[in-house]
Amino acid sequence: MIRFMMNFVEKIQKEVSMTKQVKLVLLTVLIFLIVLAVPSYSWTRKNIDEIAKFYNARLSPIIMIPGSSATENRFDGLVQKLNQRRRGVKHSLLKVKVWNDGRITYSGSIAANDNEPIIVIGFENNKDGYSNIKKQAKMVNAAFEDLQGRYNFNNFKGLGHSNGGLIYTAFIENYLGDYDVNLKKLMTIGTPYNFTETNINNKTEMLADFIKNRKNIPRTLAMYSVAGTITYDSDELVPDTSVSAGKYIYQGQAAHYTETTVTGEDAQHSDLPTNDEVVSLIQERLTDQENKRNQKN
Repeated sequence: MIRFMMNFVEKIQKEVSMTKQVKLVLLTVLIFLIVLAVPSYSWTRKNIDEIAKFYNARLSPIIMIPGSSATENRFDGLVQKLNQRRRGVKHSLLKVKVWNDGRITYSGSIAANDNEPIIVIGFENNKDGYSNIKKQAKMVNAAFEDLQGRYNFNNFKGLGHSNGGLIYTAFIENYLGDYDVNLKKLMTIGTPYNFTETNINNKTEMLADFIKNRKNIPRTLAMYSVAGTITYDSDELVPDTSVSAGKYIYQGQAAHYTETTVTGEDAQHSDLPTNDEVVSLIQERLTDQENKRNQKN
């Protein structure tokens, strides 16, 4: 009987010991889960806040790209004219330069109260030719990624003068789809979509590539193409038929495609960005409607 009692006591002690071990294991697991949950919650909360900040962002820049041989200073006169006509908050001007070694440098700034700044992207390699245009489109992508990291905008408008419009088209077709960012409007000015070729049946390699990849152009895009004419068929540098070739790229793919021709003494190719009629077109078609309403009030 005594032996039975001793065995019973030993059994109870083992069960109590096992219960303690189970409790210890459960407590360890609970602590481990809490340790995992706290940073996981913080990470989730941080990401939710960043996503909300991105989709609620008010910044909607106009990003401009100059043509061959031009620099990031190309649009200084245009910005000055736009601001002279603009009531209230003026466009800030931020200049970005992409160097051949991959460096990206900035000059200027974006004012805290400016929701529609102008950003100009220039290149150390600002040479002409299709091979360089493809390199410059890649440079735009590097600058765009850096700008996104800095300013976190969810939409923008684009403007390209001359070959700047070609660079923009290459960027849109090859890189823009990598970003969750809406290109609302694009205006190209004096852009030679078929280089100097006057016969549309003789498509350059570049134009053929643009047409082939046009499916990557956003369906929501409003596209405006502006040509200048001094000699009835060119702006003394780019043939009107080459500018018009842009319709084979954008028309029927973008939501809207509009061609406009300006004439007169200031319609020469290099004068187009500061041509008063072109400045008015930029103001009316590229800048946001909200800003226009504010100017009228």
